[in-house]
Amino acid sequence: MVDEQKKRTELKITGMECATCAVNIEKSLGAVENVSRAEVNYGTGTATVEYESGKVSVGDLEKAIRDAGYGVVYQEAVLKVGGMVCATCVQTIQTALQEIEGVVRATVNLATEKAYVTYNPSVAGIAQMRSAIEAAGYQYLGLAEELTEEAEKAAVQRDLREKEKRFLVGFGVSIPLMLIMYLPTGIPMHFLAYAMFVIATPVFAYVAYPIFRAAALALRNRTLNMDVMYAMGTGVAYLASVLGTFEVVLTHEFMFYDTAIMLASFLILGRYLEARAKGRTSEAIRHLVGLRPKTATVVIEGREIEKPVEDLAAGDVIMVRPGERIPVDGKVVRGESYVDESMLTGEPAPVQRKAGDRLVGGTLNRNSVLEFTAEKVGRDTVLSQIIRLVEEAQGSKPPVQRIADIAVSYFIPAVLIIAFSAFILWYAVLGSTLLFALTALISVLVVACPCALGLATPTAVTVGVGRGAELGILVRNGEALELAEKVTTVLFDKTGTLTKGRPEVTDLVAYSIDEKTLLGITGAMEKNSSHPLAEAIARRAAEAGAEIAPVESFDTVEGKGVTGKVLGEEVLVGNRGLMKDRGVALPPPAEEEASRLEALAKTVVFVSIGGSLAGIIAVADALKGTAGPAIRELQRMNLNVAMITGDNQRTADAVAGQAGISRVIAEVLPEAKAKEVKRLQDEGGVVAFVGDGINDAPALAQADVGIAIGSGTDIAIESGDIVLIRDDLLDAVSAVQLSRKVMTRIRQNIFWAFAYNAALIPVGAGLLFPLTGYVFRPELAALAMAMSSVTVVSLSLTLKTYIPPAKKLVSG
Repeated sequence: MVDEQKKRTELKITGMECATCAVNIEKSLGAVENVSRAEVNYGTGTATVEYESGKVSVGDLEKAIRDAGYGVVYQEAVLKVGGMVCATCVQTIQTALQEIEGVVRATVNLATEKAYVTYNPSVAGIAQMRSAIEAAGYQYLGLAEELTEEAEKAAVQRDLREKEKRFLVGFGVSIPLMLIMYLPTGIPMHFLAYAMFVIATPVFAYVAYPIFRAAALALRNRTLNMDVMYAMGTGVAYLASVLGTFEVVLTHEFMFYDTAIMLASFLILGRYLEARAKGRTSEAIRHLVGLRPKTATVVIEGREIEKPVEDLAAGDVIMVRPGERIPVDGKVVRGESYVDESMLTGEPAPVQRKAGDRLVGGTLNRNSVLEFTAEKVGRDTVLSQIIRLVEEAQGSKPPVQRIADIAVSYFIPAVLIIAFSAFILWYAVLGSTLLFALTALISVLVVACPCALGLATPTAVTVGVGRGAELGILVRNGEALELAEKVTTVLFDKTGTLTKGRPEVTDLVAYSIDEKTLLGITGAMEKNSSHPLAEAIARRAAEAGAEIAPVESFDTVEGKGVTGKVLGEEVLVGNRGLMKDRGVALPPPAEEEASRLEALAKTVVFVSIGGSLAGIIAVADALKGTAGPAIRELQRMNLNVAMITGDNQRTADAVAGQAGISRVIAEVLPEAKAKEVKRLQDEGGVVAFVGDGINDAPALAQADVGIAIGSGTDIAIESGDIVLIRDDLLDAVSAVQLSRKVMTRIRQNIFWAFAYNAALIPVGAGLLFPLTGYVFRPELAALAMAMSSVTVVSLSLTLKTYIPPAKKLVSG
């Protein structure tokens, strides 16, 4: 926990280009007097600083960052952008946004079609961003948080319908034209050429218009994107046809009208299929957004008034009828009902909520009317925080994305060189026909596709993070995914993480009476005590339905137990010392049983009735039901598992033994846990720390991956790199398994994208012709290009149905 005299603040930083920058900023902040800790997360671009509140100001911290050569961000916006088709579109929009004065960072996610902009609001604004996006040739659809789901869906459907009309018209005309070219018609060629010119020209203009418009805007912005290459490919085919029609330089042999239209049609079809597939990658976030009701019933002086949810304020009294969703977070003031929280926690059974209990926005009221006071509204609700976290994670880039980014920056110039080199080689050097050389040129321009590279990582991250949210696993960013996959050691905190965090009765041994009577008499005694062990026994007696008789002459013996009379008999409940003081003999079997239980780190309570031992009750902070299965699954995955605790070594060893953990770090003060994590890292391990997210904050921050385990809807969203909504240790295992799956899919996508281009660009250039006589038709090249992007997106979409093996294990 942060010392009360210290303050902790988080600053957004701009200008970081690599991990070394983070180290430099940490050094600069650490050099400021009275700064006790500075940690910079390159993945999220944030600096977390602890400092003496009365001696250091935020201005001092900002100055230190600027002196190190970096800047501090003041505001962020998420913009929806339409019209992106490939990785170079991403770079074009990023460049256009970053050229705005006051914009310090812009990141564009092709899969979610969002631009994440960090800017200084005193210099730049949303209006300039909109102008920059539109000037670059793309559609500004609005701020993501203001764009309703219906409006977004309508915009997507309009775009899909437009694409569908274009490719249907294109294929409807190009296929008959192709048949006319290859079937004997008896029509003179010169007449046929003019007829095809008249028919094809307006169709080509209609189908290829989006490609040529985007290419023109890209060239105007001095960038090369895929539309430039596609415009060149289809344009060369059409222009050659026109020249051949009028026999200017070329002859009637160069009739590519059907090819030009079919090329454009395949390109539009590919984008149509890709857009449909990409739309499915964000279904998880749309489901979460859909949980928020649009209106709420507010009770004002006994009157019910319906208000938009965005107009609610903390303190409003809200009524929720059966079947309605709870609009915001709050506390029940009247009524009792069962609430379905499965959409957030995954727990299928509805939870009973009554006066004093907390409610979470987005959950479903089942069977009765509830009135509650709103406590957190708008961006502060748990659901809003989850949505924001998932959106930010989907917009982040894991370090592996840098490979694709570097490749894309060199891709188009390299393809243009290959295309024109192939043309010159075949025509000028090898003496092939102009027709063949043009076919090779067009095929290379059309088959090359960096789109698959640009989609490889963001689609997998978007679907994987969304799937995690559906499973109750919130991943903060792409870097956390990549690090979680590399984890070698998982370190569990004991109390409240591996164990339930409160004492429970684990064993009952009755000698002269039955167990229920033993519980009833002991529970009667212990309900008069406030000791945690006494509360555990009284709670167990109540749960068992044991009859609890009145107690007389109750007294507490400091450090030993309690005494009293139940039904006229003297009853003693306590430790060995109390039994010895009162002359109660402990038979050898009882001593052996007590020693056995104590060896398992359990506290033994002896119960004497009428001067003789009646039974033994063992109390312990019991392991959670999922602890054992979770540890075994991690060990099956060849991960090292360790436990850390402040308990003594004997108790720690006993608990670890029950859980199946061999490495134990005991007698560690809470503030020293982070040092133990650092020691494991120094040994060469990539460490994941699993803790409760509140008491373990320093250790979670120090770990390579901090996994904060929650307790249903009461979660600390900001507490870890990965936040688990449920109090289920198997979810920690699932988080690692999900990370491995997503990173495997990313690598498969990147491999496929590289392999596709490496294989088909040479084929398009005519590599197979000398060996097999095969010429790669431009139409097939366009079809292959379209399928490459669709394949990558489809591979990522398989993550939507992924179930981590740990989720299939039987709890307990």
